[in-house]
Amino acid sequence: MSEALRSLSSTVAQALLRIGAVSLSPDAPYTWASGRYSPVYCDNRLAMAHPEVRSLIAKGFEQLIVSKRITCDGIMGTATAGIPHAAWLAERMNLPMGYVRNKPKGHGRGNQIEGFSKAGSRVVVIEDLVSTGMSSTAVISPLREVEMSVEAVLAIFTYGLSAADVAFEKAGTPLHTLTSFPELIEEAARSGSLSGENLTSLQDWYKDPSVWSAKHGGAE
Repeated sequence: MSEALRSLSSTVAQALLRIGAVSLSPDAPYTWASGRYSPVYCDNRLAMAHPEVRSLIAKGFEQLIVSKRITCDGIMGTATAGIPHAAWLAERMNLPMGYVRNKPKGHGRGNQIEGFSKAGSRVVVIEDLVSTGMSSTAVISPLREVEMSVEAVLAIFTYGLSAADVAFEKAGTPLHTLTSFPELIEEAARSGSLSGENLTSLQDWYKDPSVWSAKHGGAE
């Protein structure tokens, strides 16, 4: 990672912690839909309420595209959390924008892709959060079906789970993120908001979320 991207990752992590978009609570874990317990909860939708943070995110996505030398003709958002960030990035880069529904509409034309959908175009997909990567990679097939080339998925934050690595490798699409769980806890520790014991617990969760969950009373 270049020094510029490392600095960007740190700045975004600080911003997410400051606005409460990411909460760290090893002593009172959150419950995921799977039944697993997790010491971290991320709600990047809160960034919409902070103009300076959403601007930082749009600028960061553009920086990722430039630094990774990604060529794109349009920006696609995931429904629903990726849509506003895709719109702000598309406006910043003066590019067409569209979004992908979770499933085709049950009425009208039955579209799954709204807005930009030009065959042969190269696009990046904007996501707010990557956990297992399943929902993020699910939008790739509908885009390929209309002959759009997905050059990369860009996300604000990733938990860094191995399941996501597997999902993106299977999809044959690179994932680039503004910041990640390891960077986040490093920033939290640096700011003094984490005790040594809690930092160790968070690091244990990162190493093996299923074992950590079971140890704290959640599903494996």
